Amino acid sequence: MKTTSSAATRVPFWLRWLVPAVLVLAWLAIAGVGGPTFGRLSEVSSNDQASFLPAGAEATEAADWQAKFRDSKEIPAVIVVESDSAFTPAQLRETAALKGKLEALQAGSTVIGPIPSEDAKAVQFVVPIASSAEVKTVVKELRNEVRASAPAGMQTFVTGPAGLTADLVSAFAGIDGILLLVALGAVFLILLIVYRSLLLPVMVLFTSVFALCAAILLVFGMAKAGWIQLNGQSQGILSILVIGAATDYALLYVARFREALTHTTNRTAAAVTAWKAAWEPILASGATVIIALLCLLFSDLNSNKALGPVAAAGILCALFAALTLLPALMALLGRAAFWPFRPKLLPETDREPELVTGLEGQKGLWRATGSLVSRRPRTVWVASVLLLLVAATGVLQLKANGVAQTDVILTASNAVDGQDALGRHFDAGSGSPAVIVADEANAQEVLAKLQTSDGVGDAYLLAEGGAPVITGAPGAPAAPAIRDGKVLINATLNHAADSAEAENAVVSLRQDLKKIDSGVLVGGVTATALDTNTTAQRDLVTIIPVVLGVILVILMLLLRSVLAPVLLVASVVLSYAAAMGVSAFVFNNVFGFPGADATVPLFGFVFLVALGVDYNIFLMSRVREESLKHGTRAGILRGLVVTGGVITSAGVVLAATFAALGVIPIMFLVQLAFIVAFGVLLDTVLVRSLLVPALAYDIGPRLWWPGKLGRPGSGAVAGDGARATLPAENPKADPAENEEAGVR
Repeated sequence: MKTTSSAATRVPFWLRWLVPAVLVLAWLAIAGVGGPTFGRLSEVSSNDQASFLPAGAEATEAADWQAKFRDSKEIPAVIVVESDSAFTPAQLRETAALKGKLEALQAGSTVIGPIPSEDAKAVQFVVPIASSAEVKTVVKELRNEVRASAPAGMQTFVTGPAGLTADLVSAFAGIDGILLLVALGAVFLILLIVYRSLLLPVMVLFTSVFALCAAILLVFGMAKAGWIQLNGQSQGILSILVIGAATDYALLYVARFREALTHTTNRTAAAVTAWKAAWEPILASGATVIIALLCLLFSDLNSNKALGPVAAAGILCALFAALTLLPALMALLGRAAFWPFRPKLLPETDREPELVTGLEGQKGLWRATGSLVSRRPRTVWVASVLLLLVAATGVLQLKANGVAQTDVILTASNAVDGQDALGRHFDAGSGSPAVIVADEANAQEVLAKLQTSDGVGDAYLLAEGGAPVITGAPGAPAAPAIRDGKVLINATLNHAADSAEAENAVVSLRQDLKKIDSGVLVGGVTATALDTNTTAQRDLVTIIPVVLGVILVILMLLLRSVLAPVLLVASVVLSYAAAMGVSAFVFNNVFGFPGADATVPLFGFVFLVALGVDYNIFLMSRVREESLKHGTRAGILRGLVVTGGVITSAGVVLAATFAALGVIPIMFLVQLAFIVAFGVLLDTVLVRSLLVPALAYDIGPRLWWPGKLGRPGSGAVAGDGARATLPAENPKADPAENEEAGVR
């Protein structure tokens, strides 16, 4: 390409210093406000079950009715005091004294108990906690009190919904610090290896961290305004997604900036040239991920609805940081950013080499990859497809039907141990009853049916104040509480509330009770888990076509083609299926997980498909650019070789950041971490490096059908049938016509 004179490349002061400085200062201000907000996310975050309820499910409707029977949003804590032998009368009296101490801790709440077990080896209390917002603190106080006041030699547990929620919140505690440090440390190490520079990795990390600060500020404001429901799950994914995406976009821009510096000595001109070359694929990539994530708003699960806008806000901030802050930093630093291995100015004759095969002037791994693709394209893509299909067969082993809440936490948990103790000595569903809302006129008939149903240990009508209506007790029985013609019945199940047996019991109760009262509602912890799993599986069928349709349209607009986007989407879907198949094998046979959360396949799909298309966008946008100059087949090889290093580095970075989710001991996050990390590596190494280039090379110019590049006889593809095109055969190959801002 022709070089320009120093006068032509001279950049005015306002663009050379003022604009970059203003952009950097603006981002410093955003980080100064958003950084401290990170510690305040707990103010607007909730990890209780209500934040995960399916929006239109029967359990949700039952929960709304249940709220009418209570003055506050109470969440029960179940206290179990267990002995290896039967309690003595003295120990029972000592345990009974706990009731007063527990009520003193929970002023205004009535503690139910002590309730001795039939085998006399355990005693149970039910303590209603007035506010779910205080559950972690209250449960800690309860555990300290029970441990100090229980008879010597006893085991004590605080479990039930409150205890499990508290331990879940504790498991998420690492999200505010450990997760971020692990992710940033992994990214920094990878960037050091990639760039062999001390300053550039810091600049890229600054871009990622500042993007995260902006995202936190935006998400905090949306949650504070009540527009979104934030929870620990979406909070953790937000951090990882922003760091990974911002770093990926930064890698693409830096690669273009380094390339531009080999064509000019003017750092600002190089920054502008790189921006012009990078903005379209970065914007297309970010838009694809944002729109794909917003498709989660079609979900009926509140947890999915929450993640959609939260994650989309994070990608938006990553996008803006990569297109504003990083170019400004590079414009200020120039070649110094790459110290000690600064890019050298290439001789004019080497800047735009004439291409016949697309591999001229290249060497190393990516030249070898390009040579393999060009020599045996059909063998490469067919072998790649077969390998992915074999891996995809493992998806039949995926057990994504939900897991017990006691299996969600992967570390030691007092609440989980307490659930086991409950199952040993009481009806396993104690403290987490099924909640039945029935018409007043059918109350006694519904109650009678419940008391004789398989899987139900006990059932009672709720009286005013929350006490049970005991019809056989001396004196006048308490009247049941009635709200708008409805009564509330609590039914304690014989099975643990989060077990498959309990869910089957709820299914049977819904079928049987609707024969008595067509408007009856069965809710509670078990029903919520059941409806959540059912809804998640339905969401998978609903959202996947929407996401694929959106991505397909974006790719068509970007590549000006129909066939290429269809093939790219098909390749990413196949890659997703293979990743899920391998993940199922690993979960079942390596980690020994009992199953997977029902939302795991959907989240894995959204992240893998959206992020997998990212790398295809980075590759194919460069391939199209090179094809306009040199013809399709030479352009494919040229695009593969020049983007190979940067896209592979981006894939490794994203895989490492998602793998960092594994430090949070929550089964869902550990599974998602493996699925996305492995899937991104698979997509980067196999699909983007071999399958897509080989398939595109085999198809040739028809790849761009029905666009101009795919029309027979067009200047852009003249002579391409021989799998090589001389630049002189292509009018578009004239360097003067492709000059960007006078500088290349």
